[in-house]
Amino acid sequence: MSKNISNWLCCQIGARENYAIPRALHQYEKLSCLITDAWVIPSSPLKIFSQTGLPERFHANLATAQVHAFNTSLINFETAQKIQQNFGWKTIIARNQWFQKKASKRLIQLAPQLTTPPILFSYSYAALELFQFAKQQGWYTVLGQIDGGISEEKIVNKECNQYPEYYSEWQPAPPSYWQSWQEECKLADVIMVNSAWSHHLLEKVGVESNKMQIIPLVYTPPELAQKFIRTYPKSFNRERPLRVLFLGQVILRKGIVHILNAVKHLEKYPIEFWIVGSQQIEIPSYFQNHPNIRWVDHVNRSETAQYYRLVDVFLFPTLSDGFGLTQLEAQAWQLPIIASRNCGEVVVDGVNGWLLPEINAETITERLLYCLHHPQSLVDFAKQSTNTLNFGLSQLLNRLQSLMI
Repeated sequence: MSKNISNWLCCQIGARENYAIPRALHQYEKLSCLITDAWVIPSSPLKIFSQTGLPERFHANLATAQVHAFNTSLINFETAQKIQQNFGWKTIIARNQWFQKKASKRLIQLAPQLTTPPILFSYSYAALELFQFAKQQGWYTVLGQIDGGISEEKIVNKECNQYPEYYSEWQPAPPSYWQSWQEECKLADVIMVNSAWSHHLLEKVGVESNKMQIIPLVYTPPELAQKFIRTYPKSFNRERPLRVLFLGQVILRKGIVHILNAVKHLEKYPIEFWIVGSQQIEIPSYFQNHPNIRWVDHVNRSETAQYYRLVDVFLFPTLSDGFGLTQLEAQAWQLPIIASRNCGEVVVDGVNGWLLPEINAETITERLLYCLHHPQSLVDFAKQSTNTLNFGLSQLLNRLQSLMI
């Protein structure tokens, strides 16, 4: 049965996927409204709080959309959490509950204004209360599943146990978190997953396969990237080493242990590792001042371009990712990728990069040595970095339309 997709309500915390779902719907006049935690227009005095990330809670493509946000309430909530010294899962769960209460009240206000039953979209872990209300109204529900769920947690837990020297504050979620998520899955008419990998992980824990649809993330390359021409030296040496970029959270799930072990194997070679992202684990002292590693703390999305431009290959050996948007960002800058298979399908093995047969230091070392000794392969792969053309807003809208058939 075909559903009318002209009336979507989108609910999301943060700027996830750079507001891709509401942007695609709004561009093609399918969005009724966006309900989000914060929305900071360019003229807002909140723009001065750059350290909070609030200035990035806006997108020009949604400037004419109907957006409902709770800026003051969010600031009060986050302040209270800091005063109470709450952190970790306690804060994550409290934030999800806070948002659902605020969004549910707004849905109650909006419901009488809707002439036809809408489609309610919400991301996982903050959708249960919203879906309960939607089902009472007879609405259609779409869950955006952001990761591999409890199966992914088990993968990370195993890695933490295997490498205790990388002390991490990571903790598994409380059982109630997963119970709520399972209820979300039951109430969802459709569950959007971003990769075959996520589909596989969810299926392992009993999520209905016929509910799940694979819809990749969306990425619009910046204008500067479209004009960028990547070049490589004829050979790499100590004066011009092979520059390898890792960009993302420095956590065990992203495969950081295996990157650092590869650094050990490659110490005698002219290879420089740029590791960009907030450190959420204890880095052994051996690597903290390693001459082959350039550590850079967290950077805002607007600052990442300089790193993509200046390196030669992108390293993404994730143990598990719902998709891995940085792959599309790297491709936009014509950057060959070395990636694991446990994420979104961006790399075509041997065409625009390599897929690691296993995630370990040995396979990473082997690939990087090949890059070092065969720079022409990087030139060839850079020319093939056009996959981002398949991940645009028009493709996303077509895929959203297909959900309703």
